[in-house]
Amino acid sequence: MPEINLSDSRQRDAVVKALGVRRREQLRWVAPDGSSPTNHRILKSTVDHDLDALQSRFGEPEAIAKGLVESDTEVDFERFGQSLWFLSRVFIDAQEKPVFHVQQNELLRDPQGQILERRPLKRAEANTNAPVPLVWTGKAIAKAEAVRRYVFSDTLQIVHINGLTYDFLFGMATELAASQSLMLIGAGKGGRDPLVFRRGNTPYRGFLEGRVRDDRYALLLHLSNAELKRAELVPAAP
Repeated sequence: MPEINLSDSRQRDAVVKALGVRRREQLRWVAPDGSSPTNHRILKSTVDHDLDALQSRFGEPEAIAKGLVESDTEVDFERFGQSLWFLSRVFIDAQEKPVFHVQQNELLRDPQGQILERRPLKRAEANTNAPVPLVWTGKAIAKAEAVRRYVFSDTLQIVHINGLTYDFLFGMATELAASQSLMLIGAGKGGRDPLVFRRGNTPYRGFLEGRVRDDRYALLLHLSNAELKRAELVPAAP
């Protein structure tokens, strides 16, 4: 549950909490006996038994096929089918050996998907709980317009931690609910920077939405890192 240093339209700020919004499942799978199945990660193969390893061992495809028929050499009976837990991603080279110094690049694409620029990936520092609070940019976007312009990849619910922050967030939600719009918020001085929750994470644009019912409120922070744009139509070749 990350902390967020957030300010309102009057430049008052407070440190509050952010919770992930859980959506109820619309479908539930049920087995014939009435039980609910669960997902598990199962070891399917290892690098010692993949196609490249078999080719280096047997050579021609006919020899590989003969070896599979005679000895099931593509199967490790001791390890295949094991359940996998607490996995970590590892980068490997062409020889399938772990590498430790990786240069990651990011690709900048146009609306048609063509690569415009390849550049080293910059790992931005976290800024959502920095000494400078997240500020309202003053750019309000109607909800109907926002859903047509941006791709929202996640939503966090901003919650209070005491009575003072309850009043602070309730007032903020009331103001946003009355405007029927989303408020773009940003990090840094003037709110010009995107939101980064952890070092190296994806930078997001943040849009605040307020909902109020009696003395209850919901203050939602919608996150987006993509904007919807209409692609130009290319005339068909004659």
